[in-house]
Amino acid sequence: MSDRETTKSEDSPLSIRRLTNAFAAMLGRKPSASGAKSDAAPRETPTNTRTITEALLFVGRPDNQPMSAAALAATMRDITPEEVATAVDELNAEYLADSSAMTIEQSAGGYKMVLREEYSRVRDKFHGKLKQTTLTPTAMEVLSVVAYRQPIELAAINELRGQNSQSLANSLVRRGLLRLERPADNPKRPLYRTTEQFLKVFGLTHINQLPQAAEFEVA
Repeated sequence: MSDRETTKSEDSPLSIRRLTNAFAAMLGRKPSASGAKSDAAPRETPTNTRTITEALLFVGRPDNQPMSAAALAATMRDITPEEVATAVDELNAEYLADSSAMTIEQSAGGYKMVLREEYSRVRDKFHGKLKQTTLTPTAMEVLSVVAYRQPIELAAINELRGQNSQSLANSLVRRGLLRLERPADNPKRPLYRTTEQFLKVFGLTHINQLPQAAEFEVA
């Protein structure tokens, strides 16, 4: 890595160096290479409070839920939830000054590090993700039937599922995950197929990359 690239990485709001130092601080070690040791357990400094708070929020909880100020404070020596709140305010001010793509949001459940809204829109467009909606289990069922049996008529989907799937299929068409194909020889019996959007959403480049039967076998 060039000196220029190293400097850029070191100065970035969420650099490897800062996160490494944060975890070193969490383990009670000095982040520097001085090698000096101390048996004392001093109170966390404001800088350490910010860095550790940043690292914890960057990693986040396994369930992707917010972290409360009390929970964050409990990971540090003699730090109060109020001091964590101050650290979050300082971090957000830092991110804003650095034009960072990240921000720390506060909700009733606590704090969570997220992309700023303007970058979230770019991310969603780039990855082809669905916006403000999720696929219900029944919608996923219809989508799966079409993905593996395409091209397929609505009547065949209904038969496989044992219930009417018209509204779900229509919804998936509106959302760009399915498309209707009307054969020239029988336009009144349209066929359903998946779309390019479907491939993007599920991270595929070709429909042949769908998991095959053997991959679902249970030992």
